[in-house]
Amino acid sequence: MHVLDISWFTDSMREGRPVAVETRHLVQDTVPTFPEGATPTPVATVSQYACQRRTSTENYNKIFTDAFEVLAESYELSEFEGQCLAFRKAASVLKCLPGVVRCLGDIRGLPCLGEHTKSIMEDILQCGRSFEVEKILSDERYQTLKLFTSVFGVGPKTAEKWYRAGLRSFSDILTEPSIHLNRMQQTGFLHYKDISRAVSKAEARALGNIIDEAVHAITPDAVLALTGGFRRGKEFGHDVDFLVTTPELGREKSLLPDIIDRLKQDGILLYCDYQASTFDISKLPSLRFEAMDLFAKCFLILRLKGSKVEGGLNSAAEDHRGWRAVRVDLVSPPMDRYAYALLGWTGSRQFERDLRRFARFERQMRLDNHILYDKTKNEFLAATTEKDIFDHLGLEYIEPWQRNA
Repeated sequence: MHVLDISWFTDSMREGRPVAVETRHLVQDTVPTFPEGATPTPVATVSQYACQRRTSTENYNKIFTDAFEVLAESYELSEFEGQCLAFRKAASVLKCLPGVVRCLGDIRGLPCLGEHTKSIMEDILQCGRSFEVEKILSDERYQTLKLFTSVFGVGPKTAEKWYRAGLRSFSDILTEPSIHLNRMQQTGFLHYKDISRAVSKAEARALGNIIDEAVHAITPDAVLALTGGFRRGKEFGHDVDFLVTTPELGREKSLLPDIIDRLKQDGILLYCDYQASTFDISKLPSLRFEAMDLFAKCFLILRLKGSKVEGGLNSAAEDHRGWRAVRVDLVSPPMDRYAYALLGWTGSRQFERDLRRFARFERQMRLDNHILYDKTKNEFLAATTEKDIFDHLGLEYIEPWQRNA
């Protein structure tokens, strides 16, 4: 018997029959560490699950993972989910390694690295670059779809529709009479220069102070937490995510509208898309995975003054307005769901994906941003901290800054 990677199943589905088992389909859990000179080194174990690997922001193999990210993005824009996920998993494995990959022998036995990923790595090792990646980067369709999807409110389907209509630039879109932008897209174009620029950690902290002041003016016992990449130790991000709740169950449902009103009064709210909570524990666990959870949430664009930011704004040198627009997401779970929401919104995306996969296949449990459900005991498992969730799963606790998978 063989333990096979999911790639065997997807290859079989593509062919319409069970395909022959190849080396790349086999799950292997050991990999040699990197030798220093000619000194032999012991074998280290690398799990196929990102939730069993510690991954800091320090990436020794960026030359490979950057190439994989281009390929993943290209497949994502073309809506080839399987291939996109394969390259994201491969990049995730390389990011956790303690040293530079100098030859293909260094990755022998690593999980999640198929023949395609190895061929890309071989090109880079031999030539210093990947010809396949260079071809993608010079492809007009890829460049156009990447440009269009960089606009707030524009997804791959809309970008593809515009591309097929012969549109190639923002000016083409904005001057085309048949194009009717929704409110989110209109705002995306209006503030494109600001919200396409990276947000610094100092700007994220400043926004946290502003929101914290607004929240505690409404509810003194409220809890506010910075999540996403900044909680994982990143210096920059594309937006800023916060969880906000209160110990009073039920109060969280009206918390976000009150915060929005306060931000309006302060004159810093440039855009708001509010979605009320649809969370209902009686309808869980759900067999269907939703990309977004069911808690109350709002997607905002806020006006951030440079005077509020330690060290000033992360702005272009020619910008003299003294403020910039920043994307901010606020999510408000009930307090008894807070640990699950905090874990889910901290990320990274691959870490969360593998955490859910581990729960399902290794523990017969179902995990999402709302609950952890034990299918063998037919019960929900309570958690007040992230560590409680790791303990339920029988996993060693991994700090947020080690979840950059």
